[in-house]
Amino acid sequence: MKYAFPIPAVLMRGLRALFLASLFIPNAAAAADRDQIETFLEVTGFDVALDSIALSAGSAPDMLGLEPGEFGAAWARLSHQVFDTDVMHELALQILVETLDEEALAHASAFYASALGQRLVAAENSAHMIEEDDVVQAAGRRIISDLVRDGAERLALLKRMAAAIDSSGTGVKAVQQIQLRFLMAARDAGVIELELSVEGLQALMKEQEADLRLALLASSLAGSAYIYQAFSDQDMSDYVVALEQPLMQTVYELLNAVQYEITANRFELLASRLSELTAGQDI
Repeated sequence: MKYAFPIPAVLMRGLRALFLASLFIPNAAAAADRDQIETFLEVTGFDVALDSIALSAGSAPDMLGLEPGEFGAAWARLSHQVFDTDVMHELALQILVETLDEEALAHASAFYASALGQRLVAAENSAHMIEEDDVVQAAGRRIISDLVRDGAERLALLKRMAAAIDSSGTGVKAVQQIQLRFLMAARDAGVIELELSVEGLQALMKEQEADLRLALLASSLAGSAYIYQAFSDQDMSDYVVALEQPLMQTVYELLNAVQYEITANRFELLASRLSELTAGQDI
C-alpha cells in the first residue's frame, strides 16, 4: 500500500493536529478486530510501509546539524532500539483496532488481494525498503522527464494518484509537525539550543510551506514513476480509479495519519534519548 508521501532525508532537516484527533475517535460502525487488522496489514503491504519508517532514522542527525559518526556505534544501536519494527507494528495495531471499521477494511483488502493489487503490493514493498532514496529519486526524475518530453498520459495518472493518496491535503502539515515535534523534544532533552521560539519556527515553516509542497509532490511523482515503471497505463488507470473511491479515500486518510503519528512518536523518543550518547562512546 502506497502511503501519502515518502519523506526524503533532505526534507527531514507529533501529529497532534485536529485531523488526527478526529480520526482517532472510535468509529460508530463495527470495528475490525485485531486478527482482521493483522491480515489487512499483510495483504495491503502496510506492514512493510511501517517497517520502512526505520530507514528515516538516518535523517535525524541532519535535522540537528549533527553527524551519526560523532556518536560512534552507539548511534546505530540507539536508532535500532527506538525504531523497533515490533513496537511500531504494535502502535499501528492499537490505533487501527479502535479506528478502522470492517466495511472500509473489507473494501481495501478486496482490491489489494486481487491479482493487480498483489502485483502492486509486491512492487511497493520492494520500494519501501530501498535505503538509497537518492537513487530512487534520480531514476524517477529521469522517467518523469521522459514522460514530459513525450507528452505521455501516464504523467496525468501519476498526478491523479498523488492527489488520491493525500486527498485531505495533510502531507505538508504532517511533515512540518514531525520536524517541529522532533526539534522541541531535542531542545527539551538539552541536546540542542534553538534560537527561535515555537512560534518563530512555525512562522518560518509557514514561509517555506509552498516550497515544501512542491518538493513533496515532486518526490511523490518521482517515487511513483520508479515504483510502477513495469505497470501498463491501463494498470495505472485501474489503480487510480480504485484509489479515488470514497471508502479507499477514508482508509488512506487513516493510514496516512497512523504513519505520520508513529514517525513523529519515534522521532520524539529518539530526541529524548540522544542525551544518553557521548561522542564516540557506546550507550
